[in-house]
Amino acid sequence: MGQEPYVEEYTIQAGDFTTIGEASTKFRATLKMLGISSEVVRRAAVVAYEAEMNAMIHAGGGTLRMTVASDHLEIMAADQGPGIPDVALAMQEGYSTASDEIRELGFGAGMGLPNIERNSDSMNIETKVGTGTVLTARINFPGQ
Repeated sequence: MGQEPYVEEYTIQAGDFTTIGEASTKFRATLKMLGISSEVVRRAAVVAYEAEMNAMIHAGGGTLRMTVASDHLEIMAADQGPGIPDVALAMQEGYSTASDEIRELGFGAGMGLPNIERNSDSMNIETKVGTGTVLTARINFPGQ
């Protein structure tokens, strides 16, 4: 890979469950094409999918961007949704503010943020109630 980071970005449409997973699927295909290890690809796919779901379910859509550098990749999800009033609570496994309708579709189990954290080497959430959220997750490449 060259010195310049490789960047891909997708728009996440609110409420369109027919497109859910498209961005994370495209990220996974790109990482495989770039020759990234299968373990990193697996972790990145989980991070991207969970971030994509959170933006769709809780924030009315947003953007999902992947930046691939020589020693790591970063996935950033940004939205202009309601924000997260209590990040510590949102990080607890099983906690969810998803509606009953979303739960009936099989989503909103409250595992998104914990799964992102578990599959990242570092994660940061910047959020402000009424303004939106920016989640950044970094995955280091093995040996880096």
